[in-house]
Amino acid sequence: MRHYFNGISIICIAVLFGGVLAGTSVAETKDPNIADKKTLVIKRGYTEEASSCIECHAKETPGIIESWKLGKMGHAGVSCYDCHVVDKKSPMASQCKGVKGTKIFISPMVSSKTCSRCHPVEVEQFLKSGHADLSRNAVYDTEKAGGVLVKLQWYNEGAAFMGNEKGSPSNTAPQTSGCQMCHGSEVQVGPDNKPIKSSWPAGVGTKYPDGSVGTCTVCHTRHRFSIAEARKPEACASCHLGPDHPDIEIYIESKHGQMFQTQGEHWEWDSAPGTWQPGDYTAPTCAVCHMSGIGELQTTHNVNDRLKWDLMHKRSEIRSGVRGDGVKGDKLMRKVCVNCHGPSHTESTMKTLDNAVALYNQYWDGAVKMKKELKARDLLKKDPWRDGYQELMYYLWHHTGRRARQGSAMNGPDYAHWHGFFQMFQVYKDMQDIYEWRIKNNKIEELSTVMSSGPL
Repeated sequence: MRHYFNGISIICIAVLFGGVLAGTSVAETKDPNIADKKTLVIKRGYTEEASSCIECHAKETPGIIESWKLGKMGHAGVSCYDCHVVDKKSPMASQCKGVKGTKIFISPMVSSKTCSRCHPVEVEQFLKSGHADLSRNAVYDTEKAGGVLVKLQWYNEGAAFMGNEKGSPSNTAPQTSGCQMCHGSEVQVGPDNKPIKSSWPAGVGTKYPDGSVGTCTVCHTRHRFSIAEARKPEACASCHLGPDHPDIEIYIESKHGQMFQTQGEHWEWDSAPGTWQPGDYTAPTCAVCHMSGIGELQTTHNVNDRLKWDLMHKRSEIRSGVRGDGVKGDKLMRKVCVNCHGPSHTESTMKTLDNAVALYNQYWDGAVKMKKELKARDLLKKDPWRDGYQELMYYLWHHTGRRARQGSAMNGPDYAHWHGFFQMFQVYKDMQDIYEWRIKNNKIEELSTVMSSGPL
């Protein structure tokens, strides 16, 4: 019996010893007689087309082949052909020099749609998560937040306000070198269906010309696609770092991170999904808490599933709608904690976060109240980046406020305190002074008192 898995041809001889084939009765089946057979032959290999891809890339891009052959894809016989060949009618269909003039069309771009052929559950979960459309929309959706996030990239960062041509390569550099590398892009292709305008490669929420969304290789780096790599905090650190969401820095400072740094080299990283449990490790990584199967919880690729609070946006609310179910998320995260902690410890930690969120929201609500009064009196500049009050309000939320909340969530005391609430009260007091001066004098100060790029 011959089976094909795209580029792989496998010849199998099925041998049953006392077994029963589905849909048949015992009376209809019998054990095959192989006593007089000298050999039992199983042949396995690649089709001619798949072999050609491997041989060509071994010469042209040996680093790719080296990674592939060391990974599980190589071990399973899943080849370049299986993931990169597309239908001729695909908006991403093109031909490299190795297949030029043949009936084979390929694409260098591989989205979650391709991965879903073998990993349908994982992709379905991923597409419901903050790593998919929500991630890309944050920097590409002109309707989101009135388009201010898109304008920030091309008008301000891209120097259009200085006269730099909108859409020029230098104008889009902040987006292509920064924002899209984590959030994802909307891939544009040229007449040959190959990506143009630096719109690819891009981050986790990338939208491809065929309408598919998601780049799995952000976490499972091509072409080894290592589950061990994706379980390590460094996989998350490519995007979850820096002054606005220093999650890897917070993790490293925490007790969990301390144990990872001192013991992690001895942990078992390559267990099968759902079997990677305490004992394989002695402290959780990002993946353990947010994604991996642990205790009675199944593995999930929806990173929203176990979250209670929205700690990213201007005001923290319990998650709902497309951002998840915060009430359910709180219960699920506690089921993670119970594998290593008693109920008193877990309850105390969760309450600490609740209290930190309540405090942050007080600051934010006060800032919103002052801004509304300034707006009602026409005491705000149209350009928020030339307005000291509005600039500080951005840092209150996007930098110091996030650090305070996320530091509290993940046991990073230095980020909760010195990088968080300590800076928040100073920013807030400066905002109060600007507010009071404008109300008293009924005008906007001639020169902004905010002269730096904000608190670091």
